[in-house]
Amino acid sequence: MIAALTVRKLKPGTYDEWRKAWWSDDVPEGAEVYVLRNFDDPDEIIAFGLVEGNRDEIAAAFDEDKEKARQEAMAPYVESTGADGIYEVVEHIGAKTGAQA
Repeated sequence: MIAALTVRKLKPGTYDEWRKAWWSDDVPEGAEVYVLRNFDDPDEIIAFGLVEGNRDEIAAAFDEDKEKARQEAMAPYVESTGADGIYEVVEHIGAKTGAQA
């Protein structure tokens, strides 16, 4: 499983504009996508998606030009970016999996 994750501090009051710029119709089939807002600071967001696949499959589907355009569209609404990347899920721990730490 692969996870795409970004942590961003948005410019005050720009969530709706950022959200429109952030979304892509290129989300892989079967992906689960989440956007989280900090209770204490609604301008701090975490966005992530989970999709079954491997690194080669994700790389083959990645369009650098579309991603560059998406990043440029989001830029006016972003104050700063923390973690931002594609990650391999190496463990899934929780009640649904039966796995324990």
